[in-house]
Order: sequence, then C-alpha cells, then structure tokens
Amino acid sequence: MDEHDWLAERFEEYRPHLRAVAYRVLGSASEADDAVQEAWLRFSRSGADGVENLGGWLTTIVARVSLNMLHSRTSRREEPMEAPAIDQADAGGTSPEYEAVLADSVGLALLVVLDTLSPAERLAFVLHDMFAVPFDEIAPIVARSPAAARQLASRARRRVQQANAVPEAEAARRQEIVGAFLAASRAGEFEALLAMLDPDIVLRTDAVAAQMTASGEVRGALAAASVFSGRAAGARLALVDGVPGMMWAQGGQIRVVFDFTIVGGKIAAIEMIADPEHLAQLDVVPLTARAAGRQR
Repeated sequence: MDEHDWLAERFEEYRPHLRAVAYRVLGSASEADDAVQEAWLRFSRSGADGVENLGGWLTTIVARVSLNMLHSRTSRREEPMEAPAIDQADAGGTSPEYEAVLADSVGLALLVVLDTLSPAERLAFVLHDMFAVPFDEIAPIVARSPAAARQLASRARRRVQQANAVPEAEAARRQEIVGAFLAASRAGEFEALLAMLDPDIVLRTDAVAAQMTASGEVRGALAAASVFSGRAAGARLALVDGVPGMMWAQGGQIRVVFDFTIVGGKIAAIEMIADPEHLAQLDVVPLTARAAGRQR
C-alpha cells in the first residue's frame, strides 16, 4: 500500500465523524460534504507525519474549513434550511454510523437556533458541547484565548437553552414589555414606567456605564423610573444574545446595551453594559419595525 492509499484509508475511518461535525456547524448536508472534501485535500497534501492524535487533528481541519465557510456566507438567513434527513441518493453510499449521527438529536429546531449564533459561537458550542473538544483546542481555531472560547460556548449554550425554554408567546410578551418601556421612557411617562417596574427593581451599571450616567446601582421603582424618564430618545429595541433588550449607538458604534430581567410581567432588573470588551462579546441585533413584527 502506497502512502496515498494509506492516507485515504485512515481518512475514511474518520469520515463519519468529520461529516457529523461539519453538518452541525454548517446546518447543510451538501456543505458538510464540501467541507469534508476540502479537509481530505488538505490532509492528502500535508500527510500525517508527526501527528499523534489523528482524529483530533482532522477534526481541527474540518472545523477550520467549516468556520471559513460560515464567514464567507453573504446572507446566511436567506438560505433554505435543509432537513436533517439524508438524501436517498446519498444514503446508499454512507455508513450506518453517519446516518445515526445525523439523526441523533439534530432537528430543524436546533439548527434554526444555531443559525442565530455568530460563526465563532456556533463552532465553539458544537465542538465543545456536542463533541467534547477541549477549549484549549478550540481557542486557536476561533483565534481567541481558551477563556474567551469558553465564553463563546457559554453564550451559545444560553441561547439554545432560552430558545428551548421560552415559548414563542412568552418571547413576544417580553418584547412588548421592553418596547412599552422604551416608548414610555422616550415620552417621559413616569406613571407608565412605574407600572412596568417591579417595586424592588435593581438597575446595575458597569464601570463605563456608571461614568456616563453619573450613578452606580439604583434600587426601587421610583429611582429607576427617574433614571429613564425622558432619557431614552436615542435607544432602540434589539436582540441581545437572542433575547429582546435595548441598545444605544453613536457614530455607528454600539455604546450601551440594556439587558432586562422580567419576572411575572414586571421588569425586575436592568443591566447597563458599556464596557467595550463586554460589548464585543455580545451578539446585538438592532430590531427594525419590520423585524420586530416578525418576532411577534
């Protein structure tokens, strides 16, 4: 057996696993096949000399290829979502292991949630939570530290959990509450603000936000309403890590994010985030009137 045949034989041993990784990252069976093929081309050119953990090394290759494919998509949300079932034409040429992997808890609902994540979040979540890849191995793939890679996976995991736990009607109600709060704040409707706030509401600001507002932690509905009444002209609705909240931007840059905790239909806490490093870790999507309507 020559070297090329040996490499091909070793690669085929890992193909089902690699296709499963690519499929979960990309959400498309055809793109997963493309990613695996590109991984094979790179593997066949470089060989396996000095590689102690071939499975881990190949996983890293297909993960990098998949991440590049995610970044290159110009309009991911407009692409049709493929069903997780394997095409009949393809099924005859794949192993039972691959078919089982694709069918194993990968439904359209999960793929839709994964599609709302940033490429780095999606990759970190898939590799760690679905394939138990350590964060110190994920870190160089997403060009971040192991701690930052852990944060990416944590945010993605929270988004998945929220999507699974919050019914659509409840999510719509949350957006209505935040929208009403924003409208009352802009209009300076103090009594309307009080009606939306839990009596024991806590308003927390990070160090940067505290410098902007000249205040730190604020407790109580009266004090919190005073902070916001007539002072939200530049704020707008946004999805913050997939959850309705608010943001304020200046010069095309997001300066402050408002994260809401809502309990029993009342706003129980608001966190004002302005630290640039923290903001960079958040997925903030401004909601236009049209997008807000779709969310409902």
